[in-house]
Amino acid sequence: MRRYGKHTDEDDIRSRPNRRGNRPRTHIRPKHEDAAQGLVLTVDRGRLTCLVKDRTVMAMKARELGRKAAVVGDRVALVGDLSGAKDTLARIVRIEERTSVLRRTADDDDPYERVVVANADQLAIVTALADPEPRPRLIDRCLVAAFDGGLTPLLVLTKSDLAPPEKLLELYGDLDIPYVVTSREELETGDAAARVRAELDGKVTAFVGHSGVGKTTLVNALVPEGRRRITGHVNAVTGRGRHTTTSALALPLEGGRGWVVDTPGVRSFGLAHVDPSRVIHAFPDLEGGTEGCPRACSHDEPDCALDAWVAEGHADPARLYSLRRLLAVREHTEGD
Repeated sequence: MRRYGKHTDEDDIRSRPNRRGNRPRTHIRPKHEDAAQGLVLTVDRGRLTCLVKDRTVMAMKARELGRKAAVVGDRVALVGDLSGAKDTLARIVRIEERTSVLRRTADDDDPYERVVVANADQLAIVTALADPEPRPRLIDRCLVAAFDGGLTPLLVLTKSDLAPPEKLLELYGDLDIPYVVTSREELETGDAAARVRAELDGKVTAFVGHSGVGKTTLVNALVPEGRRRITGHVNAVTGRGRHTTTSALALPLEGGRGWVVDTPGVRSFGLAHVDPSRVIHAFPDLEGGTEGCPRACSHDEPDCALDAWVAEGHADPARLYSLRRLLAVREHTEGD
């Protein structure tokens, strides 16, 4: 069969541009200067739900981003179909620089870190005072992750009708961490949500906690229109709850006065990625004393200059104890 007409010339003949038979590639990528700005609300199996102006748009990551992944809270640039209509898909072509990151690893031996939330202002660590019992070591790990990632921590203690909060709060008194104590009755009346909402005003707050502590119940009270499934079940043998949230989700507070990011319940919080030199930034009264520390000092060794700094009266000894307690959790497995 003849491929070309009867009267052809060399201009009619298609020639391959190179020996491999494919088109020449270029490293010059489009700048997408007309891309729209959006906020990632949730991620589900490679599809990202983004807020673009006043509508939600389904998007996927452009190939040119390579292995760089967008997470909840990321500010992104999108092109393509931005109508938000059913069965439409936009492309994320750029991930803007992050102001903070909440990261964790599966365990302390896992070198692969996972970014849970980006650009959050604070981390609300939700802990039940009973049923299930509080796990101070897990709280410590969350605090380290917050300090390392540039987030301000907030303790939210639930179920105060089952146990008093004083004993647990005493552990964190020297860290000057803000806290809110709530009861189950206050959750039902709305009083708990009102007091917690006062701490969230104008901020992006990521909520983290292990299963069964009432985290999703509290989030539902804060953002009723974004209600998520709740089980409320705590295993009678292990004293731990069952996961009710399977993916992180950003929800706007009423009146546009902030965002709540509900994250899946955690059973562990690995800190393999944490550099002790970054955690010290959360202790400005101690940071000045590190100038005399040996290189790569763990801040818990004989030559650490912080001991002399405290002895000279520059900081309270309890603050140094708190710092070393938090850094120590990187060396041990989590426990109750």
